[in-house]
Amino acid sequence: MRQVIRKLKGRIDDEVKKYPDARAAALPSLYAAQEEFGYLGPAALEAVAEELGVSKATLKGTATFYSMFRHKRTGRHVIRICTNVACMLFGAETLVSIIGVAFNVEPGGTSPDGRFSLVISECIGACDRGPAMLVDEDEHFNLTAGSVIEILDGYK
Repeated sequence: MRQVIRKLKGRIDDEVKKYPDARAAALPSLYAAQEEFGYLGPAALEAVAEELGVSKATLKGTATFYSMFRHKRTGRHVIRICTNVACMLFGAETLVSIIGVAFNVEPGGTSPDGRFSLVISECIGACDRGPAMLVDEDEHFNLTAGSVIEILDGYK
């Protein structure tokens, strides 16, 4: 744990140098903490708060505003299925069901084997290529029932 915190502090210090006020580095620092800890739990928030000189409550308020931050442990891979109107019209709801059955994961949950967490997202900015999903940071567009399973089978 100490090694993770040391690495995180180094990353935050690098971010702080880019801004005239340390508080302006809050978002990139939270992303760094999420990468190092896997999610933004109490230890992650405390490390960022200490380094930036802001309260944990302020950071938690910021982190809960943005849907890309995770607040609990997740699977090795996070699947974000877009369920905005455009993606729903193209079958996103069916894809959520297919993923749930194929990988034994409910929206907002993690598969029993810890492989996937499934997150329903309102929009991932791919309305013209829906249905769309992100797996970790990888974008996938124009999904079908067959393609979504094939894509996810590639994530071990």
